[in-house]
Amino acid sequence: MTGSERAQCACDTPRAEQIARLNDQLRKHGAGGAIMLTRGVRMMAGFKSTELLTKLASYEKFDVENDPHGERDFGDIDVAGTNLLWKIDYYDKAMKFASPDPADPDVTERVLTVMLPEEW
Repeated sequence: MTGSERAQCACDTPRAEQIARLNDQLRKHGAGGAIMLTRGVRMMAGFKSTELLTKLASYEKFDVENDPHGERDFGDIDVAGTNLLWKIDYYDKAMKFASPDPADPDVTERVLTVMLPEEW
């Protein structure tokens, strides 16, 4: 996201930036949560998990359209010639309900899910 695009983001706050940093840790390093692949992704012809993880880690195409809150929690990537979507959800530590505060890693379990668009 460019500086001017960030300025247009209504929720560009320190809290959103903390959530974005935590989301980046998961997306780039697999730290601080779980990465889940749908059945459709796992069954793709030519699918290689290393290619997927590399593309997730290098993803930087955030803009006001796909990241209106500045939390870097959604995107799309091309893997094995197929467009995939990914998103990050925030759960409480028991994984039963939504997190009470996605900016606080002590009360949040992050789950990054990669899916085919038709699985959305």
